Amino acid sequence: MTETVPPKNNPAVIGAIRSVWHLIAVAVVTAWGFITWALPFPGLFFGVGALVLAVLLWALFLSPKPVLRADRFAQSMIELLLLASAVAAMIELNVPWVIAALFGVIGAVLGYIVGLPKPQNNV
Repeated sequence: MTETVPPKNNPAVIGAIRSVWHLIAVAVVTAWGFITWALPFPGLFFGVGALVLAVLLWALFLSPKPVLRADRFAQSMIELLLLASAVAAMIELNVPWVIAALFGVIGAVLGYIVGLPKPQNNV
């Protein structure tokens, strides 16, 4: 008889999906900064400022190799802040609220899955 082994989740794939989700969040916040405010001066400042702030927070705490190590709680709070700002920007840009809420929920679930402790193989 053969024994079936359940498939294991590949953490690299889920981490890559999470990184793409963060990239979309940064792009949405940047687009909000450029589109919502009148160009050239307030829109340019808010667009570039939103881009710099979002990328800085991502690079410091959420990247695969973050500059500053934080505990899981602080990292989760910063990730939720990024996702909440992207959801708010989507709603402000007249994206249907269902799509914006779904984006936020999927991003939060991805962050939760990536943060789960790795199982130990005691063979």
